[in-house]
Amino acid sequence: MTEPGEVTIAVRPIGQVVGGRDEAVDDRWDAVTSTIELDPAQLEPGATDGLADFSHIEVVFCFDRVDEDAVCRGTRHPRGRTDWPSVGILAQRAKDRPNRIGVTVCRVIGVGPHSIEVTGLDAVDGTPVLDVKPYLAEFGPRGEVRQPPWSTELMAEYW
Repeated sequence: MTEPGEVTIAVRPIGQVVGGRDEAVDDRWDAVTSTIELDPAQLEPGATDGLADFSHIEVVFCFDRVDEDAVCRGTRHPRGRTDWPSVGILAQRAKDRPNRIGVTVCRVIGVGPHSIEVTGLDAVDGTPVLDVKPYLAEFGPRGEVRQPPWSTELMAEYW
């Protein structure tokens, strides 16, 4: 029996990242091409039908190589840079977050029955993929987007 507010779910990867980078290097992810190899045991034939009609997808994945002891549950300086403010982990997109879940919008290069080739996926070879969704412009921001200057500086070379 679970306590109020506690959730127990079974999340199983639907595939994994193949190719691209072997190490999580912070910048220039748009130059990286990788393939999401889908697990036929998790998806029925036809699961990718229609996906090639989209230019971009959202990929939900697990930062599986982050040590549990490295997980941040409070505040820190992004990338360890003390010239940037110390902010809460929920105000960052760092990999060492409580549930180690990553989400990235990336460009679709090609789609097969059990694979999706992409660029700009900031996940390394072997990373478990939890879900893939088509990117719809209507799910993008509504209204003006604001962010602090340090985050713009951090992202200057990311893609």
